[in-house]
Amino acid sequence: MKIATFNINGIKARIEALPRWLDAFQPDVALLQEIKSVDENFPREIFEDRGYQVETHGQKSFNGVAILSKLPLEDVTRGLPGDDSDEQARWIEATVIGDKTAVRVCGLYLPNGNPAPGPKYDYKLAWMKRLKLRAAELMAAEEPALMAGDYNIIPQDIDAARPQAWHKDALALPQSRAAYREILNLGFTEAFRARNQLPEQYSFWDYQAGAWNRNDGIRIDHFLMTPACADLMTDVGIEAAVRGEEKPSDHVPVWVELDA
Repeated sequence: MKIATFNINGIKARIEALPRWLDAFQPDVALLQEIKSVDENFPREIFEDRGYQVETHGQKSFNGVAILSKLPLEDVTRGLPGDDSDEQARWIEATVIGDKTAVRVCGLYLPNGNPAPGPKYDYKLAWMKRLKLRAAELMAAEEPALMAGDYNIIPQDIDAARPQAWHKDALALPQSRAAYREILNLGFTEAFRARNQLPEQYSFWDYQAGAWNRNDGIRIDHFLMTPACADLMTDVGIEAAVRGEEKPSDHVPVWVELDA
């Protein structure tokens, strides 16, 4: 079972690049962030024609998450529990039925939080508290589950080309990193670093100032897996070359393969 996460930065802008990547990479499941579309306007047919079931949790012009799956999906739910007043579309989850086992997949787009301090940063930290509660429930179930997406967290200095430039940013503030570690410390495995400890491994390069050409990137797109899910992992990677293709997102796909 090949599962990828990809912040596409707008379905309209990526209407050619996203299908091209799907055709080349052939993921069984793709978790998308920042679709920037209401559900009824999402171009489902493009993906359904490729054999994908499409589940969206959209929002006009901002945010929005989706699941594309060639495998059967069950129990699709939308919205991160814990705050009924939160109208931002940042969370979707479903159970993927694999050949060998079922895996609960959660796609997330964690708030950026800038400028910090301020209300946007307060929202980020509050959202992460809710995420920790949902993560604890997934862990308690003792079943294969993962939470993947754009976390807007640079976990360590090794995950940025210029760490000092980010130390006062919401993505790398001590409180942000501590909240992320609290979730990890529930018992999750961060898939990429479990297999790859090398520097200069990034999933995001800004559009400005030639960041891609200078490899001035950061790693903010992550897979967190329960022990039962981590035991199934056979491979993990970052598709960095996608950033150099025509009309790219500023993020690239990150993927795991599970023996499921």
